Amino acid sequence: MSRYAILNRIQQLDPENDHQRIVFLSTRYDFPFDTTRSLEFALFRTFCVPSISALLHRTKEFENRAQKRYDDTDILVSELMEWGYDSERGKRALRRINQLHGRFSISNQDFLYVLSTFIFEPIRWNERFGWRLMCKKERLALFYFWREVGRRMNIKQLPDDYDSFESFNREYERHNFQFTEANKRVGVATLEMFVSWFPRWLSVIVRPALYALLDDPLLEAFGFHPPPRFMRWLVPGVLRLRARLLCWLPFPTRPVLRTQITHRTYPGGYTIERLGPPGTP
Repeated sequence: MSRYAILNRIQQLDPENDHQRIVFLSTRYDFPFDTTRSLEFALFRTFCVPSISALLHRTKEFENRAQKRYDDTDILVSELMEWGYDSERGKRALRRINQLHGRFSISNQDFLYVLSTFIFEPIRWNERFGWRLMCKKERLALFYFWREVGRRMNIKQLPDDYDSFESFNREYERHNFQFTEANKRVGVATLEMFVSWFPRWLSVIVRPALYALLDDPLLEAFGFHPPPRFMRWLVPGVLRLRARLLCWLPFPTRPVLRTQITHRTYPGGYTIERLGPPGTP
């Protein structure tokens, strides 16, 4: 199969009507690693919003159970992206998402912002580190996909077009990113979870490498020290080198499905209805 076979398939589809199929092909064949990493940093960005980090700090979900909170989010998002929001599994995932969020008073603007990061962070990561650039249909498919998910979450005032949503995303960050102690506590807990995935002796390298992927507004909102200048050059350089090498490697013939991998919190498998904090109905 050609490296560009998936792109050729996507070009034959319509992003408004076929966005579930396009999102699956793009994120599970061409960009599985990049999608996962970009959504991790999308999650990270939301912690720079004081109203969001304050809620997470109050529940202690990331500070006490960071890996479980990460796995739950990863699974629910993956269920939607891999099986589609109209599938039986997708409907169960959406129902669980709404149940978990319905326990709290969350502003519509915060919901809109979090949703927007699922669209634009994968696109921005791709612009920096993708082995090829996403085509316009892939970018629009992400917009239509997550806008429809937003409708099914009863989020109001969803923008009608891609450009309006992107403008909202940038303006929201400009007006809401600011340092709080809650930001820092939730950010540190999540960062240390990422560090824990590697051998302990590598932590002195992994931690500044993660800092190197955060832009200045994030570093300031978390109260993190800027990484050494050479790490700002080295880490993106390694990711760009990886992208170039991928062009020459064999193309995967099967999709990479995160709903079928073993998650740290659920080594024996999971049930959608049981995802979330312990004791949650």
